[in-house]
Amino acid sequence: MSDYFNSTYSNEGMARKEQTILRNVYLWMTIGLLITAGVAFAVIQGGFYRYILSGITYFILMIAEFGLVIYLSRNIMRLSTGQAVAAFTGYSALNGLTLSVIFYAYTRSDIFSAFIAAGVTFGVVSFWATVTKRDMSGWGHYLFMGLIGLIVAGFINMFFYNSLFGSIYSFVGVLLFTALAAYDTQMIKRMSDQMSSQVDESSYIKLSILGALKLYLDFINMFLFILRIFGRRN
Repeated sequence: MSDYFNSTYSNEGMARKEQTILRNVYLWMTIGLLITAGVAFAVIQGGFYRYILSGITYFILMIAEFGLVIYLSRNIMRLSTGQAVAAFTGYSALNGLTLSVIFYAYTRSDIFSAFIAAGVTFGVVSFWATVTKRDMSGWGHYLFMGLIGLIVAGFINMFFYNSLFGSIYSFVGVLLFTALAAYDTQMIKRMSDQMSSQVDESSYIKLSILGALKLYLDFINMFLFILRIFGRRN
């Protein structure tokens, strides 16, 4: 009988730990989105987007942003907790600078509508991924190849723009990042199942930030592709 109660207590403790990791992932993702939105709004309100768009400033910011997300993804477990938090919040702020230009390109009502649509889509898909019995581990290779193809197609469309191709490209982008949101959510849940009882507090926070970064990127890209489809340019 005592073994039964000990086993039950242990299972409940692990379940609470898993829920805390998942909650922390979404908490950090929300913090990142709030920082990005706040920085973008402050930039557009202050008129600083003119400096971001001028010369090569925008491209420098994009390169810095890309380099930071790669560095954070690969090295987060080597960083201290403070460094991991600073890198994630810094990336979110940097992304706010680059995304501020959408306020110049699209109406605020369209940006808000696209954000809500992305939020609802992401929420439904992410919830489904946490409760479904379907194994998505085999999706990873195909999603990665799809992402590479999408990047290549985006570069091609920059030089040989075609409106029909652009529309198809945007719809494919929404579908791809919706699938990535489901895949990443399930992989994060599995990580929680395997590592919740094995990591210290510092690793616990860094794993939460790493999961938040993945879902943050899925959401941001989903939002941008939805905005490309339904947004009306200023």
